[in-house]
Amino acid sequence: MYKIILSFLFVSLFSNTVVATKTMTSELDDVLDSFHQAASEANFDKYMNLLAQDAIYLGTDSGERWNKKEFSAFVKPYFSQGKGWLYLPIERHITPTQASNIVFFDELLENKNYGRCRGSGLLINTPQGWKILQYNLSIPLPNAIAREVVESIKGYRSANIKQ
Repeated sequence: MYKIILSFLFVSLFSNTVVATKTMTSELDDVLDSFHQAASEANFDKYMNLLAQDAIYLGTDSGERWNKKEFSAFVKPYFSQGKGWLYLPIERHITPTQASNIVFFDELLENKNYGRCRGSGLLINTPQGWKILQYNLSIPLPNAIAREVVESIKGYRSANIKQ
């Protein structure tokens, strides 16, 4: 379905080595895949349970920075109406860190409304299993049109500043 790319980071720390195993990678893929699946099904409980208690969600708009409670309040009205969203992973990278209970990830996604997107963030291993500690959804901007888009954003912000 999508190409999984695993970045192995071998870090020696006082004779302990952090290495991502196939089992660990599978668990991490399951968490992220379940997150996207729950959103597509508007399954509120499953979706929110995949976030760590102190999770932060960053959306595509610069004003979208939510803790878990705030993000829950944003998501609930949509999901309670059966309105979810689908982001299909097409490529994923998982990078372990020296802290064996935290990994970085980034993934390219495809969405019907937003096209090509990028999700990135951190996963943390908790007593309840791997959870999303931070998720950052962005829309990658081709460099060739960056200046044009930046000018458009500036114009939008200027027109929408409350006097």
